[in-house]
Amino acid sequence: MRLTKVLEALGGSVKKYKNDTDPVLTGIQMDSRKVKPGDLFVAIKGFQIDGHKFITQAMDNGARAFIGENELELEVPYIQVFDSRQALGRAASEFYDHPSRNHTVIGVTGTNGKTTVSYILRHILESAGKSCSLLGTVSYIINNEVYKPSNTTPDALQIQELISKSKDEFVVLEVSSHALKQYRIEGLELDYGLFTNLSHDHLDYHPTIEDYFEAKTLMYNYMKKEGSAVVSRLGEWGDKLSSILNAKDIPVYSLGYDDSHDLKIEDIKLNGQTRFDIKMGGITYPLTFPSPGLHNVYNAALAFLTAVKIGISPDVITEALKSFPGVPGRFEMISHPEGATFIVDYAHTKDAIEYCLQAAQEHEAVKIKHIFGFRGERDETKREHMVKASAAMSDEFTLTFDDLNGISEEEMAKELQDLNVRFGKNKGKVITDRTMAIRNAWENAQSGEWILITGKGPEEYQSMYKLPTSTDKETLLYLKKMQNKEKVIG
Repeated sequence: MRLTKVLEALGGSVKKYKNDTDPVLTGIQMDSRKVKPGDLFVAIKGFQIDGHKFITQAMDNGARAFIGENELELEVPYIQVFDSRQALGRAASEFYDHPSRNHTVIGVTGTNGKTTVSYILRHILESAGKSCSLLGTVSYIINNEVYKPSNTTPDALQIQELISKSKDEFVVLEVSSHALKQYRIEGLELDYGLFTNLSHDHLDYHPTIEDYFEAKTLMYNYMKKEGSAVVSRLGEWGDKLSSILNAKDIPVYSLGYDDSHDLKIEDIKLNGQTRFDIKMGGITYPLTFPSPGLHNVYNAALAFLTAVKIGISPDVITEALKSFPGVPGRFEMISHPEGATFIVDYAHTKDAIEYCLQAAQEHEAVKIKHIFGFRGERDETKREHMVKASAAMSDEFTLTFDDLNGISEEEMAKELQDLNVRFGKNKGKVITDRTMAIRNAWENAQSGEWILITGKGPEEYQSMYKLPTSTDKETLLYLKKMQNKEKVIG
């Protein structure tokens, strides 16, 4: 790719450029250590590291041209732009020849449910004989190869590279508000834009929930000309989004509880299993879904509506939903020898916690126990609401460590104690070592109890704990193995 093609792709984002040369560029990098001769280096101003400081290193490694935000005079071509992140996305899309145009691309945004909806959609598509890539929190799946994710949404360079490698017909992509604000999907073109819901989260990054919502709406700036939106209108934010999209003449397909929607949810039964009806076009489809909880009714319904609009037969979708295997770390069940049920889930907002606890109530748990914590240097305003939700809906809860992110153990322990005293309704306790909190629940579990461990899902621990395990699920399986060994020895 020649530099002039990059300039064309950048368009109005170019602030200043002076150079008569038009070098051939053999790659793009945003990490100076990865630069090879002939590469274009894009200097990104990060939250901790400024890429402009590494331009000299990139030049020494053979970079042939540069993009950045600072006003610089270099001996090689340098393009000054208003935003390097935006420029990276546009340049990467051009370099990889706009790969999203070769696939049907489905973007999924919202506070809760992005991962589950994405996995349900992939399962439906593959059940219908379609091939589907998935880029999300749990994993990146390209051509049936599984890669460990770096973020909920990869950076702009990685997105374009991954999609260019995909030979799959469909690509499903989780899109976070951080990704939208940071132009990580710049250069991407979407066929469908899905909205699950919006609730209190990430207010350490967004100044207000209105700003958080506005970030979510940015996804719809990347729709293909013929693209359309699929929106859950089960809350006020879905209604607001639909109004905004209607004003932009983007077609909106919605789900809700009345006949004004394209899909109507009816007759929900959650007593031990998840059954509900979907009404579309005057036809009612009875559905059975293996994953428990009202929130999974919403997730399945959104995937159902999207799949129908893609062109999948409702009968095929109905059968596919029956066999959905679930998502790693999303309401993942581990049985206890005494007859208790342990749940590992990623829930880290008030709403998500309520969904999980409600599912336990709906399945007539004899007793509900909850283990959770908070991440350091993250949205502190939601912590009170999460504790209140757990205190209201569980019989007992334990506050424990999550990722500390640089916060001292003493400071986080004090915060947990304070939250428990103020909002715990005398139901809570604090066990800071996460594996010890889980072990305490395991050793005291009784038949019919549901014990929910939320916040981490499949993520690995960042802190060192007493048990030799690296995830919540691994901790449970370790305890189960140890208990079985003791029985054999005894």
